[in-house]
Amino acid sequence: MEILLDVMCGGLVAYLRMCGHDTAYAGDRDLEADDALLVAAKAEDRTLVTRDVQLATRADASILLESREVEAQLAELASAGVDLSLEGDPSRCGRCNGPLEAVDPAASTPEYAPDPGEFAVWRCRDCGQHFWRGSHWARVERTLEAVRDASRRE
Repeated sequence: MEILLDVMCGGLVAYLRMCGHDTAYAGDRDLEADDALLVAAKAEDRTLVTRDVQLATRADASILLESREVEAQLAELASAGVDLSLEGDPSRCGRCNGPLEAVDPAASTPEYAPDPGEFAVWRCRDCGQHFWRGSHWARVERTLEAVRDASRRE
């Protein structure tokens, strides 16, 4: 799914990218005016995710969120049909939304990243950031599982 998050929904960026959604964030693009958001969403064929009722009604495709809390917003997205499952191999950079590529097990990595011979590591083709399934991945996985469990009970 291709998504454009307005500035009121920035807490969702990493979650959606980790789930493989091509997620543009208005705050990264200095898009604050409603008209600019609508133009970008239409030009890039993105679903606009917003908490602004009037903005949502003006967009070609939108998901209106009511909550301010990230976990509740994730539940609203799940209810709207957005798949919130982590990918087996991540495909989107959590920092810039660029495509990820697997790092060769024999390659060297920056000091902050683990040895790719011991852990699967990915690198963003656009910004060079390295990613792996560490403690952050596990926390996100637990949060998404709790959201999916709560959605099933409703």
